[in-house]
Amino acid sequence: MTFMEWYDSLAKPSWTPEPAVIGLMWQIIYPIIIVTFGFVFIQALRRKIPRTVAVPFLVNLVANLVFTPIQFGLRNLTLASLDILIVWGSIIWLAVAIWKHYRWVAIAQGPYFAWVSTATVLQLSMSWMNW
Repeated sequence: MTFMEWYDSLAKPSWTPEPAVIGLMWQIIYPIIIVTFGFVFIQALRRKIPRTVAVPFLVNLVANLVFTPIQFGLRNLTLASLDILIVWGSIIWLAVAIWKHYRWVAIAQGPYFAWVSTATVLQLSMSWMNW
């Protein structure tokens, strides 16, 4: 069974976005992540901000990148739920960490946070419905 056949076979809430919408949202959000996270990592390497400020950005990046392999490779809804909670929580953490240094970076995470909040509720719902 392909990953899409598996995904399509799962019980999902009635409000689940179509895969094309999910893809479009990430096409909008990933450039924001690339610009803002890249900026933070560069500023940390240049020592313009404490390197510890970059830690939540790194945690978020890793958790975000491993979500798809966990969800669609391992097909593990429980582990994917845990991972997306880390993504969600680390967005709050990184916004707080960067706020006093570069507020625009924290504010730019708004669309990312909104989408991941939706995705988190969706993921937790799917995990519950397919328990």
